[in-house]
Order: sequence, then structure tokens, then C-alpha cells
Amino acid sequence: MRQPVSVCMATYNGARFVADQLRSILYQLQDDDEVVVSDDGSRDETLAIIRAFADHRIRILERTGRPRGPVANFGHALAHARYDIIFLSDQDDLWFEHKVETVVRLLQESDLVVTDCTLIDEKGRELVGSFFERHRSRPGFWANLVRNSYLGCCMAFRRSLLEKALPIPLQVPMHDIWLGMLAEWYGRPCFHPEPLVAYRRHDTAVSTTGARSTNSLWQKIALRCRLLLCLAQRILQRRAP
Repeated sequence: MRQPVSVCMATYNGARFVADQLRSILYQLQDDDEVVVSDDGSRDETLAIIRAFADHRIRILERTGRPRGPVANFGHALAHARYDIIFLSDQDDLWFEHKVETVVRLLQESDLVVTDCTLIDEKGRELVGSFFERHRSRPGFWANLVRNSYLGCCMAFRRSLLEKALPIPLQVPMHDIWLGMLAEWYGRPCFHPEPLVAYRRHDTAVSTTGARSTNSLWQKIALRCRLLLCLAQRILQRRAP
């Protein structure tokens, strides 16, 4: 019997795939685990599908205010996580059946774990066998500032890191790089080479990770400068008496 975990999922108009994703997660959870779903005002059947599971482990939080977007939505879910081990989940992927067991074990000696994943299309067909190999993923603060390998759907971490990360600044490019860079600065990140998620890429996906960036060079530089500024502010804030 392992310790309970929190799975934080952000949803928005995810009716096409959310049922398959939830089934792949709930299958490997214990009775005392939880799935915290923060919904960003879905206008499709997302919430009805989730409620139809009638599973006591699922808690739905409906966001009605501003700002919208994945950073605020994931921040909302994370702020309501109860347990010491927290997983991130997108609404449209698939977890491999031993993901939770493997990652919980790795977190005994790490503060954050990011695993490899395969990339699949909307019909579940494999596009790429290893995100790590395609992206040349590796640990390191400066390496990930230049080329981020912290993919949220593949991440889990300890509450000690979450306490440093919340509240997530809305100016950061994404929640996952914020958590990953804080883990690089403060803790012990682990890059696990086994694919434990099928990361789905499709035309309505919110995240563009896994696809070629359309940002200009100056936009990329500006995003990284903004991230560095937010990191510096948080680090200095935590050092203040």
C-alpha cells in the first residue's frame, strides 16, 4: 500500500478524449487517491462526461473568473491538491498502466520526475516513439532554459516543490517549465527514460509542445527573459526574512 497521490488535471472543451484519459488514470489509483479536475469554462460535454464516472476520487472545480488559460487553470488545480505527491495530467493523453507505481518509487529519491513519452495522433496511432530522443531531453538549468524538456503531462513532484512554485506567475510561458526550472534550482529532478504516457497531438490541443514553435527568435528570447525575471523574483522573495 503506497502513500496517496493527487492527480491534477486541467480541462477545457476536452470531450473528445477526456473519458479515455480518465479511465487510464483511475485504473491505477487507490481508493484514497484523488483526481482534481479544474475546468476553465468548457462549453462542450466535458463536465458531463467526467461526472458520469460517478467516482468519489474525482473532485471537479469549475473556474468562472479571469484569467483563462492553462497556466491559471493548472495553478487552480494544484492549489487544491491534498497529498504530498502530485501528478500533472492533460485531458487528452493516455497513461501507461504502471506509470503511478513507477513514478512514486522514483520520487523516493527525487523532488520531481519527468518521464519519456510516445507521441500519438487523434486516432491513437504512434507518431514518435520517444519524446526524449526527438527533443534531446536532459537535465540542467541552462539547457532547459534554452530548450525546455519539462513536459507537464509527464511530470510528478513533491509538495515541497509545489510550496515553492505557488502561486504560479501568470507571466511565465507555461506551468510545466516553471515547475521544472524551480526543481533545477532547488531540488533533485529525475529524467526517467521509460515512456509512461502516450502524448496525444491533435488540431484542438492547447499545448504546442511536440510541434515546431512558430515564435520568432525575439519572441523566444522575450519569453525566456520573462521566465528568468519571475524565477529571480521568487528566489529572492523566498530568501527575504
